[in-house]
Amino acid sequence: VAYLVVFHILFVLFVWTYWKSVFTLPIQPGKKFHMSYADQERYESEERPEVQRQILADIARKLPVYTRTGSGGIRFCDRCQLIKPDRCHHCSVCAMCVLKMDHHCPWVNNCIGFSNYKFFLLFLAYSLLYCLYIAATVFKYFIKYWTGELTNGRSKFHILFLLFVAIMFFVSLMFLFGYHCWLVSRNRSTLEAFSAPVFQNGPDKNGFNLGFVKNLQQVFGEEKKLWLLPIASSQGDGHFFPMRALSEARNPLLTNEEQWEEDGIDEEPQGSGETSSLAIERET
Repeated sequence: VAYLVVFHILFVLFVWTYWKSVFTLPIQPGKKFHMSYADQERYESEERPEVQRQILADIARKLPVYTRTGSGGIRFCDRCQLIKPDRCHHCSVCAMCVLKMDHHCPWVNNCIGFSNYKFFLLFLAYSLLYCLYIAATVFKYFIKYWTGELTNGRSKFHILFLLFVAIMFFVSLMFLFGYHCWLVSRNRSTLEAFSAPVFQNGPDKNGFNLGFVKNLQQVFGEEKKLWLLPIASSQGDGHFFPMRALSEARNPLLTNEEQWEEDGIDEEPQGSGETSSLAIERET
């Protein structure tokens, strides 16, 4: 009875987290990151590159965006016509910009990002435990198969197949889950692991690394009792992410997040003259 109870609990958690990973839609950037109709018309009708750069620089100055392209330009998506928030990327499969995009997962046929990254991690964790539990409970029957205690030929085949599949998936999931645990501990996405985010002072692969505990809290929330449940508890809204104190000290564009919420527009910080001279690049 105990075996069946544990089996059904793991099965329910596995199905629940998989369902949440599949049907939790990725979140797009808010309206304030989209170009207004007037700005879009002004930008597209303008033929002078320096004026176009100034238009996008003026829009970006009103938003809490601190990361740049590899050449130091404003991250702009010409498909979605928006200034990209930090850690946001355009998914060609979903055909939209996704907040804190990690990757597009073929397993769940969905884009893994800010809205469902916790669910995806729990899906990997419970899948791993599910496969391990099946392999452990079937193993004793596998021993009986080798010692000749099992006489039913069909049972032998079923046990051998079940054990092989469980171990195969367990090994695969172990490497994938371990990799994502490493990413969470460093506060990086899969995309950021391959290409470090660029700030005004240059690329910094640890730009969002706040320490192990705070990194976990950013994904799973501060309430530890909710960490293992497929319930949304991630910090923030996906548009702004705290950065290392070192990066904030070196980057003159970084200011207090509260100013963005209270004023909606920030006063021009020191060194912002350098911002308008940055090359503006379109990213897809």
